[in-house]
Amino acid sequence: MYPKKELAQLVISACIQFQIDTVVISPGSRNAPLTIGFSNHPEIETLSVVDERSAAFFALGIAQQTQKPVAVLCSSGSALLNYYPAIAEAFYSNIPLVIISADRPKHLIDIGDGQTIRQENVFDKHILFSANLVENEKFKTRNAQLIGEALQISVSQQGPVHINVPFDEPLYETVEKLQDFHFPHISMSSLDNSHINYNDLAKIWNTSAKKMILVGVNYPNHKLHQLMDVFADDKSVLILTETTSNLHHEKAIDSIDQLIFSLDDNQFKDLKPDVLITFGGMIISKKIKQFLRKYQPKHHWNIDTEKATNTFFCLSEFIQTAPKDFFLNFNNSVEVVESDYQQKWLQIRNEKRLKHAKYLLKAKHSDFKVFEQVLGSIPKKSQLQISNSSIIRYAQLFSIDISNSVFCNRGTSGIDGSTSTAIGAAFASKNQTIFITGDISFFYDSNGLWNSNIPNNFRIILINNSGGGIFKIIPGPKSTNAIKYFETPHSLTAEHLCKMYGFQYLKADSKVTVKEQLVGFYKTSEKPKILEIFTPSEENDLILSAYFKYIQ
Repeated sequence: MYPKKELAQLVISACIQFQIDTVVISPGSRNAPLTIGFSNHPEIETLSVVDERSAAFFALGIAQQTQKPVAVLCSSGSALLNYYPAIAEAFYSNIPLVIISADRPKHLIDIGDGQTIRQENVFDKHILFSANLVENEKFKTRNAQLIGEALQISVSQQGPVHINVPFDEPLYETVEKLQDFHFPHISMSSLDNSHINYNDLAKIWNTSAKKMILVGVNYPNHKLHQLMDVFADDKSVLILTETTSNLHHEKAIDSIDQLIFSLDDNQFKDLKPDVLITFGGMIISKKIKQFLRKYQPKHHWNIDTEKATNTFFCLSEFIQTAPKDFFLNFNNSVEVVESDYQQKWLQIRNEKRLKHAKYLLKAKHSDFKVFEQVLGSIPKKSQLQISNSSIIRYAQLFSIDISNSVFCNRGTSGIDGSTSTAIGAAFASKNQTIFITGDISFFYDSNGLWNSNIPNNFRIILINNSGGGIFKIIPGPKSTNAIKYFETPHSLTAEHLCKMYGFQYLKADSKVTVKEQLVGFYKTSEKPKILEIFTPSEENDLILSAYFKYIQ
């Protein structure tokens, strides 16, 4: 059975031609023609998720892992607006999402008809392309052009697009076959390296004794990893990698805040690079942003296929290409420069690491100590999903096994869809997915568990400190008389949610019980599992503050 409506057939045929084979559907009536068509097509996998906000983040998690567009489909009205947080995340994280919304015809908008809002161009500021279709035979060619352009942009530019599809009633009529439609290839300008003057860049690079490479959010890439290894053996180059960079080297600094937290002005001036290369997504470390904004390099080169990111207000060169392609060419012109820049800072890093280990030996049960125990327990070749706020910041203070890949929604850095994203990633990944989250983020997105597509080997480690612990860590909130409105203390637990959604529930509240519960936690089971670890709200920030003082 396929929809009788030709416009629905057009959208479905386009998705097939552009190899969009996964559609996440939220229930409704106005989207019935598309729901019928997608769910009956043998080349498309359809997944049902009721909550549209969760559905969009779930689709984002799948697209994050497959690196190809995933479509989400909803009914008309406010249902569509619930997609917006995930659309913004996809926009800033370069993740291809195809938003397909059913709509009322124009003559029914703003006349008091139910489930109608102004849907055309509703995501204008955070979308790569909006295709507003018309259910009229006269617009058939135009509709096909708009759909084709939207899907091609999502594929080529790796970001979100919106296709708004108005349907008049009747909605449920069916036919036995789809019509054949052809969507012409639309010429898109492709990036090449001819516009990059590698010789001029190499002259600057090869005459500089202090160079820094800072890597943000980055999808695992073996070839890029190999290309970056070249710079680790250059004593004039210091490589800083964030937890989400998925790049590792013994001569790279992977716990940035651990290194720079206690530096004085003279040390910062000494650390200041002449040349800074950045690539990857958003930078998590606030300390490195503060440092490079105050002690700006002479040259800052940002490498990206789409956007120039002037994070440190001193961008001198936007190199518009893929990082792998840049280094593949640039490395041919690189010369090793004698310098003590790298060794000096690696020596300080090593000293900090020793202090870090000593502090942990005596650390009490707390958020900080839990991270040592949890990160040390993760099985090799796992996929690690980490929620935002204090959770990703704690993770930044530890080294993670190089066989594990790490992901976090850092495009907008929101807490709103972390659980749903992790579930989508778990659904799409061949490796076991472990999700580490805080309590506010977890309960905020608890509808993410309302999903029948969660694999049994999915694991959630929920660190419950009874409120937004980050507001005790960052300066400001504690000095006010409104701390309860920042921290939002609560007494919620995940136990009843586990019963409702079919998860196995475990809990711990001490170093001993955390260790005991982690034994066997990742092994094969008939249900996904949640380990809820309770930590002392009144002590967590004091223990972290004492840590930074200790490693000075």
